[in-house]
Amino acid sequence: MEAGLFVEEANRLGLSLSESQIASFLEFEEALYRANEVMNLTRVPVEDCWVRHFLDSLLMHDLLPQSTRVLDIGCGPGFPSWPLACARPDLDVTGLDSNGKMIGFLQQHRLPNLEAVLYRAEEWRPGKPFDVVTGRAVAPLAAQLEVSARPCGLGGKVIPMRGASDRETLAAIDIEPLGLRLVDVIERVLPRADAVRLFPIYEKVAKTKPGYPRRWAEIKARPL
Repeated sequence: MEAGLFVEEANRLGLSLSESQIASFLEFEEALYRANEVMNLTRVPVEDCWVRHFLDSLLMHDLLPQSTRVLDIGCGPGFPSWPLACARPDLDVTGLDSNGKMIGFLQQHRLPNLEAVLYRAEEWRPGKPFDVVTGRAVAPLAAQLEVSARPCGLGGKVIPMRGASDRETLAAIDIEPLGLRLVDVIERVLPRADAVRLFPIYEKVAKTKPGYPRRWAEIKARPL
């Protein structure tokens, strides 16, 4: 996809991007695939980057109120955190990942409203809770919810970025210990890819119970 087509699709999503923002996206794409030649940061081919990385990351932007503090768990080299921060300067975005090379790349391409943190999600304790916690298909949905609940503040939202196959698992997960309540499920189609994206919206209605999130080995062995 060319940058011009990306701008058109972004406009359809309700985003009006400036020339400097488009230039930043172009620079990030170039840097990502230059680094990818030696660091294996992404399996998405360069010709699909604007759709499968950039547009995919922006599909949820309208679910984020103005000036929201957003945590992206398992951000990899910066998705959805970097596109969201670039397209929405009003957001305060933190990208979290336990992979040093991923966070190292993202730290080299920071934005004024983007912080990159190297830490395991189940062990990290932020000093201040977030308004929205997200992440793009981080492990099974139950595991993603478990590591997302504690850093989300009361009244905030956990909005995982998932695929259509997760529809059947939504009702099967015991989210009560996490203090979450499923309030909506938004379904969207990724432009020019015909791929369905699912955004279940969980509200943080109570404090997460002590002991959650559990150690990763236990999360995997005994999912909620």
